[in-house]
Amino acid sequence: MTSGAPKGENCLVDMDSKAGDLFSTEAALPTGTGGAGIMSKLWLPKGLSASTIKQWFESRRMSIRPWASFVDQRKFSKPRNFGELCQRVVKNVDTYNSNYTFIFLGLILYCIISSPMLLIALAVFAGAFYIIHLKSLESKLVILGKELNVPHQMSLAGAVSLPVFWLAGAGAAVFWVLGATLFVIGSHAGFRELEGSDIEELLMEPV
Repeated sequence: MTSGAPKGENCLVDMDSKAGDLFSTEAALPTGTGGAGIMSKLWLPKGLSASTIKQWFESRRMSIRPWASFVDQRKFSKPRNFGELCQRVVKNVDTYNSNYTFIFLGLILYCIISSPMLLIALAVFAGAFYIIHLKSLESKLVILGKELNVPHQMSLAGAVSLPVFWLAGAGAAVFWVLGATLFVIGSHAGFRELEGSDIEELLMEPV
């Protein structure tokens, strides 16, 4: 008696094709979902993808100035006047912007890791947004006659998790990160002497 089930090599081919469908990002989903299988669950906002984030980090990493030179104490001095201070800040922010970016990210990471409640609040926000977005893929979410797009979904997730952020002291954490960033970057940019090429560029600028 014959059966419609695949046998032998055909069975292996069939299993491989199903595994490929599971992880494929090109398979069809319901209209507007843009992917299928497990990879479709790893959703990011439109215009933002894992490859975009990776490229951004890679470009920042490649443009970092050597950290040994960045913290070289011999190249720090007190500016002679306010004009020189402003020149240093403007030029150093342009020269070391990638270094400053990673310092900022490091301070954010430290703040999150050192605050368990903040970690919980972020988890609640991410979970709420994930659930809301999955619901929007199954059927359109409409509130007050208006369909919820991605920004609206993030706002709704933020509203749901707002009490947890308030309990975690997120406001104080944000101000701490901003204050620490301004202090660290401002101090470095103001007291770090300009490179020779930067000085020559300033001298060549028309008065």
